[in-house]
Amino acid sequence: MTSQTLTLADLGWSNFFMTQLDLQDLANLKPMRVSEVQRSIVRALAEDGIHNLTMPPNMTTGELAVGDWVLVNPETQRVTRYLERRSIFGRKSAGPEQRQQFIAANIDTIFIVSSCNTDFNPARLERYIALASESGAQPVIILTKSDTVENVEDYENQARAISPLADVIALNAKDPDQLGKLEPWCGKGQTIALVGSSGVGKSTLTNGLAGTSIDTGEIREDDAKGRHTTTNRALYRMTSGGWLIDTPGMREIGVQQAAEGIDAVFADIVELAMACHFNDCAHNSEPGCAVQGAITSGTLDPDRLHRWQKLQREDEINTETLAQRHARSRGKEQLYKAGRAKGKAKRGYLS
Repeated sequence: MTSQTLTLADLGWSNFFMTQLDLQDLANLKPMRVSEVQRSIVRALAEDGIHNLTMPPNMTTGELAVGDWVLVNPETQRVTRYLERRSIFGRKSAGPEQRQQFIAANIDTIFIVSSCNTDFNPARLERYIALASESGAQPVIILTKSDTVENVEDYENQARAISPLADVIALNAKDPDQLGKLEPWCGKGQTIALVGSSGVGKSTLTNGLAGTSIDTGEIREDDAKGRHTTTNRALYRMTSGGWLIDTPGMREIGVQQAAEGIDAVFADIVELAMACHFNDCAHNSEPGCAVQGAITSGTLDPDRLHRWQKLQREDEINTETLAQRHARSRGKEQLYKAGRAKGKAKRGYLS
């Protein structure tokens, strides 16, 4: 956070947000940028510092994300509405509920942080890149702990092979000189968000980029997993003038409403699928399947195809409407009943 006087431009304000205000808004309301969201607390930054805000009766804190711009009644400190977002990074909420959880808003770049050890997981990185692409922000893969391995180039090559959408930077987050590699994304008015597992160095990056003193937890050597040192999302001003949103480590990265982002990550398979003989090809054993042809020729890894199909199925299920879920449940129930009836008939229970 910061206590110094800031301009709206310092906070990331632009014409994109100004055009959403009318004369009455300009006369009576004050724009602020959300810096912290908890269950019952919303804090925001304005030109004169930090404000504790209250929510209107028709809005909950769950509708806001760190980085949002809100219009506030300066007399009551109550939010009247949030402005349309330039970008919004979210995921399916944990558990069975079909709800999207907002993580960060109005971000320019998402730093997807992974370390050069057993935490490195291409399938997880694909998920993050898909969600980042869907959000409208630029994904950048940050490979931390590069000083702990001799084959850092292998990690870089694997990361670059995942998708051309993401730049790849390897560094030692504890080395201030190496943090200079991140300057192109951290300038005045720019906003980045850090996402990744616990123990990969997000808090260390935050301390280095924003001059904070967040506790950094040790990781277990056997599985490279760490404890959660960041427990909620918050907006920090970087020493370079930009803004950083640190996030807690994510155990579940459910995709929802991310079909375009998934196809962007797997653009190579999407292009192959367009050359299949049948428009509804499932890419299993159909004749004339260009995807299976690429697998046979060795130009496509079958595991990559399976990951694409898995993400597509997950996104379809998590994105379907309540009516669609009910219809799918009814369809399963009808199939189950038909199967039971058929079984009874075979055993002679039905004439």
